[in-house]
Amino acid sequence: MMRKYAYLLALARERHFGRAAQACNVSQPTLSNAIRQLEEDLNVPIVERGRTFQGFTQEGQKVLEHARHVLSEQDALIQSLRQGNLGLGGTAKLGVIPTALPAVAHILAPFAERHPKLRVSLRSMSSREIQRGLSAFELDMGITYVDNEPLLGVRSRPLYIERYFLLTRRTGPLEGRTGVGWREAAELPLCLLTPDMQNRRIAESAFERAGVCVTPEVETNSLMNLFTLVRRGHWSSVVPGQLLTVVRADPDLVALPLESPVTTYTVGLVYVDRDPPTPLVTALLEMMSTLDLATTIGEETERARAMSGGT
Repeated sequence: MMRKYAYLLALARERHFGRAAQACNVSQPTLSNAIRQLEEDLNVPIVERGRTFQGFTQEGQKVLEHARHVLSEQDALIQSLRQGNLGLGGTAKLGVIPTALPAVAHILAPFAERHPKLRVSLRSMSSREIQRGLSAFELDMGITYVDNEPLLGVRSRPLYIERYFLLTRRTGPLEGRTGVGWREAAELPLCLLTPDMQNRRIAESAFERAGVCVTPEVETNSLMNLFTLVRRGHWSSVVPGQLLTVVRADPDLVALPLESPVTTYTVGLVYVDRDPPTPLVTALLEMMSTLDLATTIGEETERARAMSGGT
């Protein structure tokens, strides 16, 4: 039954019988027959069948939800049983918003030292994708904003405060400035993250509170693209402080703190609301209690600004 559930989850993830079979290292007939057998065992249709995969029936959605829960509990049991003798093992699945990716190494590096047998699958995801991944038991944990848009069915642990800067050319209308208001920033040609990214929605909210609405000339879902566009083009951009810590200081650019209104949001670790948490989550929370990530990231951001000539 566990194997059939695993095949079902693979089909839900790949939405294609052939790719699901390949992901499970079995032939397509083997996977298809197992799911048909599951339908016979439960006496309900699970998959909407046609010439290609069409989706799941209403009953199939319920089976899929149950399968995710059962396999998640099985993984937690295996981790718990092996933790005492062998330590944490297997693969930890972590989804991270793009703006927080530079901070992940501060967490994973010491965690990997404590648990050398543990593998990590790290994916860059939007906050909404992280929510869906946790709800579907496809992620063990996520790192996302915890005090902006509502999170359902999860617990959270704050990590650090995200601050926002206008990345712009040093020479130009803002030359010599040490800060800039959101209203003034809106007058510049902008490149911003795409609307599916919560960072973009945060920026739009700040612009609206300043009494302006912006239409960027360029949109991208990549932080590195933002930096490159500002560096090579005529645009400016709203960026989180963490970006400044992973790009080489450019003498032609400056990062000005965005003010009026001063805008900050908390980035934190999120995980499924269950009691007790999985051994993996428990181990990570214990390790994080020894870190002062907020101070580390704040100091790192200020050093990066100083190197680029910021004040």
